[in-house]
Amino acid sequence: MTTIGLIREGKIPADSRVALTPAQCKWIRQNHPQIRVIVQTSAIRCFTDKEYLLAGVEIKEEMRECDILLGIKEIPTDMLIENKTYLFFSHTKKLQPYNQKLLKKIIEKNITLIDYECLEHEDGARIIGFGFFAGIVGAHNGMMSYGKRTGAYNLERVNGGKNLQHLIHTYFGLKLPNIKIAVTGSGRVAHGVLEIMNLMGINEVEPEDYLVKNYTYPVYVHLKAGNLYTHKITKNYSRTDFHENPTDYKCNFLPYTFQTDILMNGIYWEQKIPQLFENIDLKNEGFRIKTIADITDDMGGSVPCNLGDSTIANPVYGVNKNTFEKTEPYLQNSVDIMAVGNLPNELPKDASRYFGEQLIKHVFTDLFSGEENRLINNATIVKKGKLNKGYEYMEEYARVV
Repeated sequence: MTTIGLIREGKIPADSRVALTPAQCKWIRQNHPQIRVIVQTSAIRCFTDKEYLLAGVEIKEEMRECDILLGIKEIPTDMLIENKTYLFFSHTKKLQPYNQKLLKKIIEKNITLIDYECLEHEDGARIIGFGFFAGIVGAHNGMMSYGKRTGAYNLERVNGGKNLQHLIHTYFGLKLPNIKIAVTGSGRVAHGVLEIMNLMGINEVEPEDYLVKNYTYPVYVHLKAGNLYTHKITKNYSRTDFHENPTDYKCNFLPYTFQTDILMNGIYWEQKIPQLFENIDLKNEGFRIKTIADITDDMGGSVPCNLGDSTIANPVYGVNKNTFEKTEPYLQNSVDIMAVGNLPNELPKDASRYFGEQLIKHVFTDLFSGEENRLINNATIVKKGKLNKGYEYMEEYARVV
């Protein structure tokens, strides 16, 4: 029998999401008797200990008897248990400096780390994640922020409601001004944003029309990578070549900054990929964007004026367009930035149900097969204390003092 444990989230600010809901644990118990589930007691989880107990799940504090431990966010190093297999979002594959010590400690403790972010289909598409709900909440927060800046309409906070269904009901009767919104990306985040655009009755228009036309109703344009990037010489876009040679490409977003009121950014970004615009562009009198919901949330990334995370409690800050310094939101000579790193935590029960469904559907069979397989091996950054094949580029990063 294999014992899996749902660990208590330890990262601050606290996250209430979980990899498996009580109902999903009950389903596993009934359909996979060879798998035992233990839940670590938690006062912050969106599902209570009592709900798990009622589903027939064991609640414990000590998790050393578990073979596989499931979390969500990065695990504080003092909570790691040696010689175990962990699944969580480690945020290390891009060599993020703030998680170097975490990776080093994982190696020192002879741990196997399987990163949810690295679970991919053969074509490279991610299998599992919270991106859809990040897009849902991020789009709502972006629209809320623009309403507060302009006074044209009023939207309440997401976490003022109980669930996604309640949030949708708040859009009934919503009257929006004639705004133009640019949505970037093509993954789960973008799909979540598009869901909100449609629920709010915002009309989609083509890029060529968006750049030259004015409208008497709210519109959005959906810009995928092929719309945003072209090769500097050939003027074409190839997805494979772009990800292998991103410095050979330029970004074509700048004209949209003159026609856009709200930017909903869901584009994938890493260090060598061109930014959507430069900070200096904020000084241009024609720069029209007032609100940026940077849902992918890379500090100084595709949105250069992302100065770091905001919080669920205070999701929006301003950036002065002349000094590029952080300010209070909604000031006259600023652009407002929504850059919350744990957006799905505003709808934790809905997000957890969705995540657990994907985990059971796409990962469980391979995870518990007892055999080597492509999916799990490719997502294993560290195997029993050693960097796995494909992650050798992290060797120097893992040597942090």
